[in-house]
Amino acid sequence: MADPGILEVAVVSAERLLWQGEAKSVVAKTPEGEIGILPGHEPVLSLLVESPLRIEEPDGSKMLVAVHGGFFSVDSNKVNVIAEIAELAEDIDLERAKAALAKAQAAAEDEDASALKRAETRITVAGAAKSLH
Repeated sequence: MADPGILEVAVVSAERLLWQGEAKSVVAKTPEGEIGILPGHEPVLSLLVESPLRIEEPDGSKMLVAVHGGFFSVDSNKVNVIAEIAELAEDIDLERAKAALAKAQAAAEDEDASALKRAETRITVAGAAKSLH
């Protein structure tokens, strides 16, 4: 029987299972704003917007995931994050992300803002993860 004070979390992208484990809390961004999930949260199903997903593990360590669209569900202390694209902070090459941001900024006049937002989210997650360690 699972600990009622712990969340069971799975983060999945279109390509693979990125992370699965236990957590004390999860913070995600929806179109309506940020939502924090703690054990005992009522059931929820919501869209995700491009942003960092924050997971606090039972030992207090924090994990960041760059999430680019998708949705998440919460039910019975189980949190499933199904992202169109997702990257763990340690998998992001910060220099490459900065180069992508510069390219997206240069092309922002001609394209939609999705590439720009994706690059900004990747840099936020990669940079913030370094400060957590």
